[in-house]
This record gives sequence, structure tokens and C-alpha cells, in this order.
Amino acid sequence: MERILHYPINIDSDGITISEFLKKHNFSSQNITHLKKMPQSVLVNGQWKYMNTLLYQGDHLTIHIQEMSSNSKILPCKLPFPILYEDEDLVVINKPYHMPIHPSQNNYDNTLANAAAYYYEVLQNTPFIYRCINRLDKDTSGLTILAKNMYSAGLLASQMQRGEIKRFYVAVVKGIFPFSYGKITAPIGRKPGSTIERMVDELYGEKSITYYHKLQTFSHYTLMALRLKTGRTHQIRVHMSHLGYPLLGDSLYDPECDLSYISRQALHAARIIFQHPVTGKKVKLDAPLPEDMISLLHP
Repeated sequence: MERILHYPINIDSDGITISEFLKKHNFSSQNITHLKKMPQSVLVNGQWKYMNTLLYQGDHLTIHIQEMSSNSKILPCKLPFPILYEDEDLVVINKPYHMPIHPSQNNYDNTLANAAAYYYEVLQNTPFIYRCINRLDKDTSGLTILAKNMYSAGLLASQMQRGEIKRFYVAVVKGIFPFSYGKITAPIGRKPGSTIERMVDELYGEKSITYYHKLQTFSHYTLMALRLKTGRTHQIRVHMSHLGYPLLGDSLYDPECDLSYISRQALHAARIIFQHPVTGKKVKLDAPLPEDMISLLHP
């Protein structure tokens, strides 16, 4: 995809090089290296320049990002791709459940990456490099951010690492949850002997924080709102199971799981709040509950 960014040079940037200016605007070293390889990617007052060119007050710097090679190994497949928000830098999808984020040996043509490739490469005839910022489990539905260029990808990834992308979930847990609200701080690590399963590990686990709020109680289960402070693999699923209230339908963390209620873990990424990586504006998005979770609220 292509992205053009315009920067008027003021007194604060007078006398610095283009490379220094870009670093001040959070272009990574890798971004700058890629720009050097792109034809006519750096223009000052409409003229192509090297990265060590000095900028002066009154100049106009244009950065032309040109990423024309697609993910050739990702097969475009006509799959659901429900867009809730899109601009030149990112797209936010309401990912369906039963859809993996990335292709793998057993999921070659049924993933969000395949859906994105079809939407952009086939329907829009636009090269698209797949960059998923917040990964959801295959059977977790809801809000997923995809970056549309290398610059927004780097900035969004940094926001994720710093915990600045606020993620809110809705879950239905087994049993009657006793507390109205609180915080879970149990560290999480890999379960020995498993490449998939995680567990609470007080000695070697990574710091993991989940905030919860009880919303509604039913006869055999509870509707919960949860917010992630950290983003460990399976964090909500592990934390709720650790407390003795596993997610409804979560056969991985509940050996006695009853799939008659729902065919997957009852977990939905319902809200996301973050600062737009380029404009700096606040972005707040909500994704409605899918039908299988709605049915749990009307037993």
C-alpha cells in the first residue's frame, strides 16, 4: 500500500537532517532503511533528497511510503471481513469466532489473514502486507487492529508494548461469581509439556494483570466485563480458571466443560481505545456481541 505524509518544517527542526527529523517523529531505524530503498520516497520542496540532507524552517518534507509487495504466501480467500473502522493507516475488524489470526499448518485458508488478502488484493487490487497488532485466540471474537503501512505498524506495536492500547472484553464464566469487581495479578507461564496451554506460575510466570467487573448473574453462569492491563497468551481464560470460574465453553481450561451452552469459549473483545498512531486523535470502538453469546443472556 502507499501512504504519503506531509511535514512543514518549523523553527524547532531548523538545521537538522531528514534522518534526525524522522527519528523525532518515531520512524524506526528499520523504517528509515526501507525508505532509502523506495524510489522518490523522501522529497524536500518536491525534490528527492538523501537522508543526511539538512532541513530548514519553511521547507516542506514529503514522505512517500510505497509497499508494493504483498504477502505472497497468504492465499486470498473469500471470508467474512467485517470492518468497523478504516483509514489510510489502519483497519479495525470485528473478527468472527472460529477464525484464526494467522495461517498455520492446519489453518491454511480460513484465517483473518486470508480474508484480508482477498479484500485488498482481489476486491481492491491493492497490495497488502498483513500486520496484526493485537492477536485474538481462534475462538475469541471481536476487535482486531491491522496496520496498513510500516510506519503505523511500528507505532501501534510500541503502544501495545507500553500497554497504551486499552482492551475491554465481555465474558461468560461458569458458576456464580462472588465478587462485584477487582483485580487479578497472578503471573502466567507455559504449562510444562504443552506448547499451547498456559498456567498460573508464581515462581517463573510473567507479570499478568486483569481487572474484572461482574455485570449480571444467571442460574449457572455469570456475565463479566474484563480489562487487560497486560497481554499474556490466554490471560483472561487462565485467570478466570485459576479463580475457579472458567469461561463457559472453554474446553482447554475446563475439563468438565459443557458445550451445550456454547461451542467455544464465551469471550468477546468488545471495546478498544487507543491513540491514532499518525493523527494522535483518540480512537474508541465497540463491537456488538455475537449471536452465540447473546443467546446466553436470554436463557
